[in-house]
Amino acid sequence: MKRDNAVEEPRVLGAFRNRSRYAQADALLSAGRQLREMRESVGLTLRDVELASSNFAEARGLEEFALPSSRLSDIESKGLLPSIYRLYVLSVLYRVSWTELLRLYGIDLSESNADFSIGRPSRTHRISATEEIPEVRMPVKLDPAFDSRTTMNLGRMIEHWGVVPLQYLQALSKTPYSYGYIGSEDYTMYPLLLPGSFIQIDESRNHVEEGSWRSEYERPIYFVETREGFICCWCSLKGNDLVLQSHPLSSVPPRIMKNESEAEVLGQVVGVAMRLGEGFGPPQTGKQSSPGSGAGGPKEGRRR
Repeated sequence: MKRDNAVEEPRVLGAFRNRSRYAQADALLSAGRQLREMRESVGLTLRDVELASSNFAEARGLEEFALPSSRLSDIESKGLLPSIYRLYVLSVLYRVSWTELLRLYGIDLSESNADFSIGRPSRTHRISATEEIPEVRMPVKLDPAFDSRTTMNLGRMIEHWGVVPLQYLQALSKTPYSYGYIGSEDYTMYPLLLPGSFIQIDESRNHVEEGSWRSEYERPIYFVETREGFICCWCSLKGNDLVLQSHPLSSVPPRIMKNESEAEVLGQVVGVAMRLGEGFGPPQTGKQSSPGSGAGGPKEGRRR
């Protein structure tokens, strides 16, 4: 019986791979046909593309941009996968956006932010949103009964979705905000901020406020960059020292660092998006190490 199962499993996997291979071949053939239609729509011949791509390659100093007519014919009729250099040349010659050609081959940049969910980095880091997305689908008409003072299902209040070019939205976003991600192993502000949360940072509020607060919810939380990485925590100043204070229930010890030379406050956390009920919790044994310290500390990040 075990022998039969051992034989059957490779057969199933082989059938699955064959189906995937056929689907990929069909997708490549379809993309090639659409590339041919784009070329013909602007009145270019295979020879025209070859000459223009050769000139482009010479101007850029990279022969990878050159596209012989025979190779272009194979791309259009035989499903040959073009390189990124040649795909870019075609986008220029056909007057088609780079993102549209990528979409022909199964790469949709508009889905890149949603694709972040496939991985959950353990280190806290800043996020550089995809800037190449030319447009976005967003609500353009809400139900007249919408009331921002009450809690409701926002999806049910949207009457119409529309496609809005992002260049028109840029003028509306003159705000000093950046965004961060709380690492899946960062329990510094647990349970106030759960690991895996996305946070919005107001970089204009990069000075530590001193005072007393009625509750922990009123006390400002800061996004701090150290030499080892990033930390999201409460802060206080003691002379030239910056105290990085974790939540008392997190088991992460506080840290004291030299202000500005060892740690810099990038801004104040003003928004958070996090999932609830996923069983997040700090380790039960031992002290949780502070993020941004030692080999396990966060190191990923890029200043804007």
